[in-house]
Amino acid sequence: MSARPVALPVPLSDETVAHLLNRAAFGPSPEDVARVRELGLDGWLAEQLRPAEDPAITHRLSGFKTLGLSVAQAMAQYPTRKKQLESMGLDPAQVKEDEALQARVKQLFRDEQDTLPREILIEATQARLIRAIQSRRQLEEVLVDFWFNHFNVSAEKGRTRWMVTAYERDAIRPFVFGRFRDLLGATAKHPAMLWYLDNWQSVRDGFELPARMSKKPDKQPRGLNENYARELLELHTLGVDAGYTQADVHEAARALTGWGLEVRPKQAAFGTFAFHLPAHDDGEKHVFGLTLPSGGGQADGERLLDFLARHPATARHLARQLCQRFVADEPPPALVERVAQVFLATDGDLRATTEAVLTSPEFWASTGGKTRTPLEFVASAVRAVGQLDEVMPALVQPLERLGMPLYRCAPPTGYADTAAPWVSAGALVTRINFGLALAQGRVRGVKVSLPATASLDVVSRQVLGHAPSASTRAVIEQAVAQRAERSGDEQAVAPEAAFLAGLLLGSPDFQKQ
Repeated sequence: MSARPVALPVPLSDETVAHLLNRAAFGPSPEDVARVRELGLDGWLAEQLRPAEDPAITHRLSGFKTLGLSVAQAMAQYPTRKKQLESMGLDPAQVKEDEALQARVKQLFRDEQDTLPREILIEATQARLIRAIQSRRQLEEVLVDFWFNHFNVSAEKGRTRWMVTAYERDAIRPFVFGRFRDLLGATAKHPAMLWYLDNWQSVRDGFELPARMSKKPDKQPRGLNENYARELLELHTLGVDAGYTQADVHEAARALTGWGLEVRPKQAAFGTFAFHLPAHDDGEKHVFGLTLPSGGGQADGERLLDFLARHPATARHLARQLCQRFVADEPPPALVERVAQVFLATDGDLRATTEAVLTSPEFWASTGGKTRTPLEFVASAVRAVGQLDEVMPALVQPLERLGMPLYRCAPPTGYADTAAPWVSAGALVTRINFGLALAQGRVRGVKVSLPATASLDVVSRQVLGHAPSASTRAVIEQAVAQRAERSGDEQAVAPEAAFLAGLLLGSPDFQKQ
């Protein structure tokens, strides 16, 4: 489908180009700035809303071994250390007690690090960073980050670590420009969500496993589990203030009993969604005004998702979250209502809903009103000053130090899109140190593209996309003067561009977007 122009309420300028790329991309890069100036603000946004293929990224990621694996393949090819020991004929308990065996095992795993399941998470994190920094489909990458957090699962919980790659690939990425109902259904049925929020264990009251299947009762369904149903209503659809009750949560959980996993290891579909009719509560249910007659089977859950996906409360909840991501931590109520109406009028078309946010006057009036998350900061800093040669721990570690290790947010809320969790004195120091190291070429894996010397305005145009604010200019000019005084070269008129870039990356002008 060809891109169509969208009407924007602002002229093309350094400031509007930078604002668009700060919010609808992971910050300005020289290439994207040139692309926006070539197509215009409206043309670039239209292109991003209907992105073409990106063969360079496809090629870049083709060498990753885990990105295309199914859950069953990931679990088979990257077993736990315990299973690896057992496959070697070693008793894990005996290894724990025998120092000689421990030394032998340590050597074995030193030689075969890539067989450990952590390789899955390492590659997923690297791939996300590569896409955020280099992809031409920048708006898509921003939306993948947004919707993954909206439907968060965490690799910190048991088997979910084998599932997060497939979850992002199969349940999030294909739907960010599609219909919300399809996205909701894909996440509801994905093994990562079923495991993370325990719905695979949720069965009707009185259900008992056949004796042949109940040898490991600690790993089998135990009864009704409301974890997924609660987050479905509170986080994924209606929102906490919609007015539903605990009784609605209970009834929603009943509707979703039997929505579980194919758990037979020898089956090709192991680890995929499976509906278990004997475990389903087939009685009549009432959820937030919706009546589900008895005898519905799997359709109970489907009808519940249909109802929730199209509810006005869901439209308002999602509209507010999108406006919070793209416009302001406390978005204007009038904008939220307009976006919600677009969502309802288009049957949850996420492309149209996103477009309504990005073409609004409120979006264009919100410059500097958002604080970059750690992922946004790291990705946008690299995009501003250089090119990514390879993803090294030097890029992953700042995310962890700043409290945002990818795929490892434990609460179902996901990582916040608001400033408060990311603003502290310690976090600012970490950001400043990373910015200085990056600009000076001390971050492995990044090729810095800066002139040797340049004026503050020239460097600022590359790093920020526009001239610095008066306050930032004053602080940097003072730092430059003090540095020249210490070096005994007080006559210097063209300071190192890397030094200026590092200061700009740590400045409020860069932290705010």
